[in-house]
Amino acid sequence: MHTLTRVHLISAVGDGAFLVTVALYFTRIAGMPATSFGLGMSLAWAAGFLAGMPLGHLADRIGPRRVAILLAAGTATSVALLPLAHDRWAFLVVIGAYGICQSGLTVARQALLVRLVAAEDRTRVRARLQARINGGLAVGALIGALALAIDTPPAYAAALGLDATAFGVAALLLSRLPEKTAEQPVPATGLVPAVLRDRPYAVLALLNAVMLLHMPLLTLVLPLWIAQATGAPRWMAATILAVNTISVMLFQVRVARRVGDVPSAARAVRAAGLVMPAACALFAGTAHLGARWLVCAVLVLAALLQVFAEMLQSAGSWEISFGLAPDGQHGAYQGLYQSGVPLARILGPAALTGLILEGGTVGWLILGTLIAAAGLLTTPATRWARRQRRESPRRSVQP
Repeated sequence: MHTLTRVHLISAVGDGAFLVTVALYFTRIAGMPATSFGLGMSLAWAAGFLAGMPLGHLADRIGPRRVAILLAAGTATSVALLPLAHDRWAFLVVIGAYGICQSGLTVARQALLVRLVAAEDRTRVRARLQARINGGLAVGALIGALALAIDTPPAYAAALGLDATAFGVAALLLSRLPEKTAEQPVPATGLVPAVLRDRPYAVLALLNAVMLLHMPLLTLVLPLWIAQATGAPRWMAATILAVNTISVMLFQVRVARRVGDVPSAARAVRAAGLVMPAACALFAGTAHLGARWLVCAVLVLAALLQVFAEMLQSAGSWEISFGLAPDGQHGAYQGLYQSGVPLARILGPAALTGLILEGGTVGWLILGTLIAAAGLLTTPATRWARRQRRESPRRSVQP
């Protein structure tokens, strides 16, 4: 597990540097119109959304270690090629390859974790990995911020080079995992993944995608909300992001201890759905407060509630995705379940900026209600999935 932890940590450092610098590199240094860059990123995550389940199915057939190595190397190659993508079409091809490799790598690493870790320990191990990921993202973001402060082409190129190097090192580390542990024989699953016929699991994946609408909040919606609708200083956006990152580093493992099986996971997701509307209500209220110190205090309180809901939802969703997937098909099942991540990246920014920045308080309350509904519906959906497996235990593993 030490090797897998290092893979996640190193990759996260690269991701942090990439996420902070890539937009400004292409719009300021490469001179690409912001609309073209935004379209390219949306298409990249759309490609990742479509590729996630096929790549997960491939991981079931040839082993998640092999697929993870290929996709980590593919991520490194695509990032290394980005500074050479000078025209729009070259950019679309390279950033599309990046989106596919990133989405598939997430799925392959989840399937690899299933092979390496006993069932009862998977959620706790995943929580520890998430804490390391947040730490790596913070370090990478600081490196990216340094590149932004220098604001020269070599500085941006160095940040992108760091990301490419990080994923190259990750591919090398993955290749050192023991073959006999990482790639145990699995039953043949045919050309069409059985998950496509698993309606309860598909419903749970959809509900998880709705819960993941919180993803664009901290990096996109809240900075704009703070600047446009509140009297708080703009640096509060960075403060809230720091609150989120540090909280996950310190408490994600502790929160995950509450989750030990699918029923407790469903309860955790339901609790997340009940906490998130309270956070949304507090965020909405900051537009109606006068004193700057009070606005800042309420923003921090709302951020604490939001990250608590995020940690509950994460722990619950990991256990649900692991616990309801049949043996030998975790790649395809993770591919479907994790598709909510690129979907949130595609739809979330446009949907939430319109809903909240234009709708104000009503928009915040709609978002909270939507997430609450998804959290509450997760409990009957997991019961449906468990009942189907008891009634037809072999249905989900037939080719």
